[in-house]
Amino acid sequence: MNEINKSAAFWRSFPIFEGFSKETIGEIASIATWRRWPAGTVIFQRGDEGTYLIVLVSGRIKLSLITPQGKELSLRQLEAGSILGEMAILDGQPRSADATSVTATEGYVIAKRDFLDVLTRNPTAAHAIIHYLCTKLRETTEQLETIALYDLDSRVARFFLATLRNIHGDELPDSANLQLSLSQGEIASIVGASRPKINRSILALEEAGAIRRNDGIIHCHIGRLQNIAEPDDD
Repeated sequence: MNEINKSAAFWRSFPIFEGFSKETIGEIASIATWRRWPAGTVIFQRGDEGTYLIVLVSGRIKLSLITPQGKELSLRQLEAGSILGEMAILDGQPRSADATSVTATEGYVIAKRDFLDVLTRNPTAAHAIIHYLCTKLRETTEQLETIALYDLDSRVARFFLATLRNIHGDELPDSANLQLSLSQGEIASIVGASRPKINRSILALEEAGAIRRNDGIIHCHIGRLQNIAEPDDD
């Protein structure tokens, strides 16, 4: 594989660029700037002008909100392979959340003006962006449905399954190992619960034989997780 194809494969590994042509990928690569953020860096805050997006190559970034009472609400934890900051540059609205590097983080920054210029000159890329945004909306709808309609054990099981699908794709094996970089408190923020309740739910999944923890590795029984994630209403 030559260097151009290597570059194309790298950029297409990020969902937002998946439908871009090789020529458009080349343009994206040419306008991207490499950046590093030490752990604990506030990358941007809610209300800031959205002037760039970030292509996350390594590390972890937390998206969060601060409530009027001063409590932090964690929205998502983004790791390598993720994109953030794209919504503000596409709709022209301010940042909707704070972004903070949880660990030492590296990635590419793409300026709003340059990115929109590429989209304007490449209608196929613009259509790919529409597909990407629709997928994001469906994921958000599914997350809200999970919090609203499922009990906590089901929500935690669905969280594990969603994380596994990000690694293995939709066709999951009968069993799989998972090593999470998230704490129970961070998982609690994602599924809408408290940390003690998450701990009890994980213990319940262990008792049901759906997971087994060993030295930081979570051994997942896919079928049992799916049964808990989608309980029989009868």
